[in-house]
Amino acid sequence: MVNASSPKEEAYDKLGYAFPTWRKWMILSVIFIIQVSMNFNAAVYPNVAQLLADHFSISLPAARVGQMIFLVAYAFGSELWAPWSEEIGRWPILQASLFLVNIWQIPCALAPNYATIIVGRFLGGLSSAGGSVTLGMIADMWDSDDQQFAVAFIVFSSVGGSSIGPVVGAFIQKYLSWHWNFWIQLMFGGFVQLVHFFLVPETRSTVLLDREAKRLRKAGHSDVYGPGELKEHRFEMKEILATWARPFEMFLREPIVLCLSLLSGFSDGLIFCFMEAFTPVYQQWNFGTIELGLAFIPINIGYVLAYASYIYPIMKHRRIMKRDPTALTPESRLWWLLWTAPLEAIGLFGFAWTSFGPPNIPWIAPMLFSVLIAIANYCIYMSTIDYMVASYGVYSASATGGNALARDFIAGVSAMYATPLYENLGRSHPLEWASTLLAFLALLVTIPIYVFYYKGPQIRAASKFAQTLAHEHKKHGGKSERVMSVGEKAQAGRLEEGLNNENATVGA
Repeated sequence: MVNASSPKEEAYDKLGYAFPTWRKWMILSVIFIIQVSMNFNAAVYPNVAQLLADHFSISLPAARVGQMIFLVAYAFGSELWAPWSEEIGRWPILQASLFLVNIWQIPCALAPNYATIIVGRFLGGLSSAGGSVTLGMIADMWDSDDQQFAVAFIVFSSVGGSSIGPVVGAFIQKYLSWHWNFWIQLMFGGFVQLVHFFLVPETRSTVLLDREAKRLRKAGHSDVYGPGELKEHRFEMKEILATWARPFEMFLREPIVLCLSLLSGFSDGLIFCFMEAFTPVYQQWNFGTIELGLAFIPINIGYVLAYASYIYPIMKHRRIMKRDPTALTPESRLWWLLWTAPLEAIGLFGFAWTSFGPPNIPWIAPMLFSVLIAIANYCIYMSTIDYMVASYGVYSASATGGNALARDFIAGVSAMYATPLYENLGRSHPLEWASTLLAFLALLVTIPIYVFYYKGPQIRAASKFAQTLAHEHKKHGGKSERVMSVGEKAQAGRLEEGLNNENATVGA
């Protein structure tokens, strides 16, 4: 179980893996709304930019800095929270994150000047734990071979929060003062924090094992200790810094992580780019504030369709794995993306050349193409996360961290270039040429998907991280070991203790 003399699976019934299915999905539903709220905070802000520009007498580009600074801080904040959720537990870290995010809404809502809003948005983004913790909770309750439905659900919450923000934000912009943009973020955040407080238990395996060890010692078993209790220098700064640096190392040194993270980041940036681009495009049909917000409904429809589309591939994958656990390589997780990724470029080309406006083009035409873009965005996020988990296993914490970093960082930068791009590209038809440029970029960044699908095994053979996992996978007969020396395969936490020595051996 949790000491040197007892089998470690003796306490399996105390872990998240042993939760009944209904409880796992109840927990996951709460995590769903938490993830929606975090992404809602990022996506609802563009609707307040013009109001802030008017109130504080600043330029509109300056008002958009609040959007950019939040997303860039969010990109780094999610990485900063992850190690602590592995050591202290998911529950206290999520509570601390939600509390701080909610606190920073107050100075924004009461801001006497724009600088206060910038500081509040920066601290709010840095305080957001995001997918690094929420995805980690999936790894607390499901094996990597069984967690695809759960990952698809949380990915749905992440992209969905980004697309409902503009819909709700339009009504705030139309009928309320700018202060309410932040008060409503606070009310949403406060609600999800309370729901999490009362309904979600701790799921982190090492924390649960420590608790069970303490309970057994009180019952008279004096030689029982949890994995966290046996660790020396748990909060040594050198180890924490190494953990924080690992996602950046993998982002730069692993071709799979780099290319797929850039693809995922570019795709997410498109959605935030649209938050600015929809205005000049749909104003040609005399869309007002509310209509511009409702123009994001097709994006949400696309996400629903994409989420539903994964039912068949996941079930097919499970049937094959049930017959033979070694039958599929990690590249099988990219199969559905081979067909859906091109929809991004197709959607952008179609959106571009249906943006001429009336009288020849109906307003619904660019919306139909935006559905295709949303389908591709969801599938890119889902499949790249799924592939990284399968390819890197216990190292997937750092791999998916690079993915999240790229998505939020590129989305933040897009807030600054979107409007100039759609206003100034080309002497004529700037709206059309801006989307066309993005379409060509979409074609470029999707090429690695096909390279990794067909050449992935050779590429992974050159990766010390992936090869360490392959060795362990083979040693266990193609099955993932549920609880490793100090915890399960963490999808969004720090690399587990003991793997550094293994890593050094591989690199030798």
